[in-house]
Amino acid sequence: MKLALIGATGMVGEVMLKVLEERNFQIDELFLVASERSVGKEISFKGKVYKVIGLKEAVSAKPNIAIFSAGGSTSLTWAPKFAAVGTTVIDNSSAWRMEVDKKLIVPEINAHLLTQEDKIIANPNCSTIQLVMALAPLHEKYKMKRVVVSTYQSVSGTGLKAVQQMENEMAGIKGEMAYPYPIHKNALPHCDVFEENGYTKEEMKLAREPQKILDDRTFSITATAVRIPTAGGHSEAVNVQFENDFDLSDIRKILHETAGITVQDNPETNTYPMPIYAHDKDDVFVGRIRRDETQPNTLNMWVVSDNLRKGAATNAVQIAEYLVKNALV
Repeated sequence: MKLALIGATGMVGEVMLKVLEERNFQIDELFLVASERSVGKEISFKGKVYKVIGLKEAVSAKPNIAIFSAGGSTSLTWAPKFAAVGTTVIDNSSAWRMEVDKKLIVPEINAHLLTQEDKIIANPNCSTIQLVMALAPLHEKYKMKRVVVSTYQSVSGTGLKAVQQMENEMAGIKGEMAYPYPIHKNALPHCDVFEENGYTKEEMKLAREPQKILDDRTFSITATAVRIPTAGGHSEAVNVQFENDFDLSDIRKILHETAGITVQDNPETNTYPMPIYAHDKDDVFVGRIRRDETQPNTLNMWVVSDNLRKGAATNAVQIAEYLVKNALV
């Protein structure tokens, strides 16, 4: 198994290496790849030191799998070059997600769709992954009509520059700004760039990606995405209107029995999901499960996950594991 990790020096790349080690993913040859300015940098993995190489060298090595975490423009240029030499690409960027001929995969939900012909596989948006993990089993039973989601997203979703901005502001240091405004002691209703319809790209990803993952356009999603001053972990307030009525105990049971979900839901003991508890974990945490009393067949819940793990690195590694297990690479 020859594995290339593109974007190995970035925030997600670092977590990717951690997840690969934790899950003991079988690698015979590892290629750590980054931009030209990082070539030659040394990174340790499983007690061995690797030198970062460039993209051209990585393509010529013809890895079995290449996991991309280096931004959309890099993916658009280089993923097809890897695919052309027979490599299966798992891409973390938004570059390929909505392409008709590319599959958008959350392994617990739709990995069974993958074939040997899929040479570029898209990893969904971080906030989409945790949302569909919670929605998929409920949709199967009760059939969703409409979802309203408000996100509370950590600065790590923007990247290292944003984490640095927050830390600088907390320490009273003037520094480079990742956002148009301060993030410390603030909340920015502005994740990614604004589109012509007044929504941000992040909000439109949340609206469109779940329909593709669940292969169902009969339900609609509207979103408001907010950046908050937490270092890691995304939270979502989710309101779901179903076609059919439900019992709250059945909702909890379904979620409890869904692989990859942990239910934390006991108001009497102040038990509910929080980013601080989701940190460094792979599960999606669901709580504050209650009926919306303003309209029929409608549920409120609170969904939290570590955006760098299940929202990015872990999901990508799980796709790689599925490919290997099912002899698709």
